[in-house]
Amino acid sequence: MAQWRNWSGSVVAQPTAIVHPRGEDELRTAVIGAAKVRVVGAGHSFMPLCETDGMLVCLDQLEGEIEASGDNPVWEPAGWSVARLTQALWERGWSLLNQGDVNPQSLAGAISTGTHGTGAELGSLATFARAFRLMLADGSVVECSADERPELFQAQRLSLGLLGVATRIEIDVTAAYRLEEQVSVRRLDEIAEMWPELVAGHRHAEFFVFPYSDRAILKTLQPTQEPGEPKTESDTPEAIFKLACQVSAAAPALIPSVQRLLMRGAGGGRRVGPAHRIFPSERTVPFEEMEYELPRAEGLPALREVIGWIRKRRAPVSFPFEFRTVAADDIWLSPFNRGPGASVSMHQFTRMAWRDLFTEAEAIFRAHGGRPHWAKRHTLTWREVRQLYPMAERFREVCRQVDPTGKFANAHLAELFDLGDPAA
Repeated sequence: MAQWRNWSGSVVAQPTAIVHPRGEDELRTAVIGAAKVRVVGAGHSFMPLCETDGMLVCLDQLEGEIEASGDNPVWEPAGWSVARLTQALWERGWSLLNQGDVNPQSLAGAISTGTHGTGAELGSLATFARAFRLMLADGSVVECSADERPELFQAQRLSLGLLGVATRIEIDVTAAYRLEEQVSVRRLDEIAEMWPELVAGHRHAEFFVFPYSDRAILKTLQPTQEPGEPKTESDTPEAIFKLACQVSAAAPALIPSVQRLLMRGAGGGRRVGPAHRIFPSERTVPFEEMEYELPRAEGLPALREVIGWIRKRRAPVSFPFEFRTVAADDIWLSPFNRGPGASVSMHQFTRMAWRDLFTEAEAIFRAHGGRPHWAKRHTLTWREVRQLYPMAERFREVCRQVDPTGKFANAHLAELFDLGDPAA
């Protein structure tokens, strides 16, 4: 029996097989022949979305190219990584409208979990999708869009892989553009006071703050016509941070001092280059993550309350929080479908305890009206999903219509959406 682990190592699966189909015929044979199927990308989900004792399907070798009848939108292979996709788009004169801060995820994985970047007027990657080519549980292939099978399309926009295997996705793109990145270190109080102006004045703005430091790292991105390529970054800062995490794990009492020392040594910087090279950052220190999406007005108050709770408890949290903004959308299962959002990500070094910390912090985020990122750690139940998402029942109905035996559900998702026993 094969074994699979997610990126952080906290989710382990023992599927009956891991297959890499090269074409739709091979994929169809695999889907029809398996009792249970989950599709896996880069394994950047922290929840057990890909945990299965059935078949794991990886689409990284599925044949396909970018296809466009005009300038926008374009059809793209669903199994390509965001890194591969954005490079191919750049070579054709296009860019994605926005990206997250890492790029190994598959396009389908990023869209189906609501992955996002930052930008007050920019939605998650799921908002870019205009149509899907989907293989259903019986091996049939359908296309869905706002005009063709609209109910299936609405559910598929953020589906967690419950409806079928997306092989191609039509998405909005834009003319290739370049970005200027500015990084500076400021007091958190100063950033909070300036935040409305920072968000209004930059296409992208975010900041990182350690719970035991009063200073934060502010990053803004702005389109530019300036030429240039981003220099290859030194691995020294990442090595220093890795050492800081190791010290934190070995001696938790030193965490406040370590974080204040790190921030005293932190500096600013500037980079210019193609958007797809400026958006992502290297993430080589393994972590576990919880992320909550909040009504925009509740974002900073929730962050401050969680930081205050950590300090009061002297809780051993080794990573900084990440704070971003995301536009509203109308996607059934999107955390942003009720209005503009603020996103707060909480991380923990994988060698340190995280489960109880996340559970207690989650209560604070929920009290501020938060909804979790579906692929990051959370403890939602079907009852809570139904309370938080008015269209959750409709989503479940579509799941049952197109996959009545629950072929694409695993134990976690069957329980989360009350889909019955996935082994039945």
